[in-house]
Amino acid sequence: MSASPPAARRTVLKGAAALAGAVGAGATLSACSTGASGGAGAPAVPKEPVELGAASEVPVGGAKLFRERKVLVSCPAEGQYKAFSAQCTHAGCVLDTIDKGEGNCPCHGSRFDVTTGKVVQGPAERPLPAVPVKVENGKLIAG
Repeated sequence: MSASPPAARRTVLKGAAALAGAVGAGATLSACSTGASGGAGAPAVPKEPVELGAASEVPVGGAKLFRERKVLVSCPAEGQYKAFSAQCTHAGCVLDTIDKGEGNCPCHGSRFDVTTGKVVQGPAERPLPAVPVKVENGKLIAG
């Protein structure tokens, strides 16, 4: 037998491995892909009014994440509240923490200013959408 067939076999196996790697990478990228629009679609915003909790839970000058409702509420001054969707505009993950005035997305590391909703760190490019919020009988109502 000649030495050619093993070399050809090695070449075929290398090509197959490279193809498998490329397909795997493509599958990984498509899992993180957000489509042609560059976003995850419309972030979650309550369609109907939802009670979040006591207004007193949001410290003046701070913010609170109501993760189960996908809403972030800040209180820039006594009795004033601003709310934003807590769903990242990059890939749709829900923010998990607030640290030093920034909401953190656990999926890809995007960070948002809790008082404005603006992107502080990407990969997200669009700010968090504002959510109407009011206080009724000491409770925050979003939507």
